[in-house]
Amino acid sequence: MIHPDTELRLVSETIGYGVFATQPIPRGTVTYVKDGLEIELTSRQFERLDEVHRQIVDKYSYIDPRGKRIVSWDHAKYVNHRCECNTISTGYGFEIAIRDIAAGEEITDEYGLFNLQAPMAVDCGCNNCRKLLHPTDPEKLAPTWDKWVIAALAWLQQVEQPLWHLADPRTRKAVQDYLSGSKPYRSVACLQWQPGPQPVTIIEAGSCLKLSPAV
Repeated sequence: MIHPDTELRLVSETIGYGVFATQPIPRGTVTYVKDGLEIELTSRQFERLDEVHRQIVDKYSYIDPRGKRIVSWDHAKYVNHRCECNTISTGYGFEIAIRDIAAGEEITDEYGLFNLQAPMAVDCGCNNCRKLLHPTDPEKLAPTWDKWVIAALAWLQQVEQPLWHLADPRTRKAVQDYLSGSKPYRSVACLQWQPGPQPVTIIEAGSCLKLSPAV
């Protein structure tokens, strides 16, 4: 579910639609959570779709750490990529505003964390546009993205959170444990899906827990 203070607008004929803030959204605000209405498709279910539906799912879904394609039931699926994004996915599964977003500003995201299956060309118009997103981008950029997330999480308890009650209870506890200093930070590297059989890991001992809690 996308933040309630947003709406769908046409960006341009070339880009299509995007999601825009209707009210100011401060840094640290949770802007998206995966709720119970989201559509989940396994790789096998996706492959069984006809070509028309497969193209729709491929365009509007992201792949989660389990390898499932998630299609949002609301206009969250229209959030566009920008290399200088104002929201980003966290290692806890939700997305967060990494800076203050003004009313009327487009909500943008980092597609590099969506488990891309092939390179994706982009032209977001920002000064640091990467032009081509690669499936291996998280290996290089996760430390930078983690810095953005950590700075935003420091504000999470200080701003209004209309979506927080919809987050999974385990997610809320994991974030609270991090903010209280009782558990380490969960890196965005945790979002990466590794195809094929995976060993069972204890999340607190996983290599994706790299950084210390923010002070």
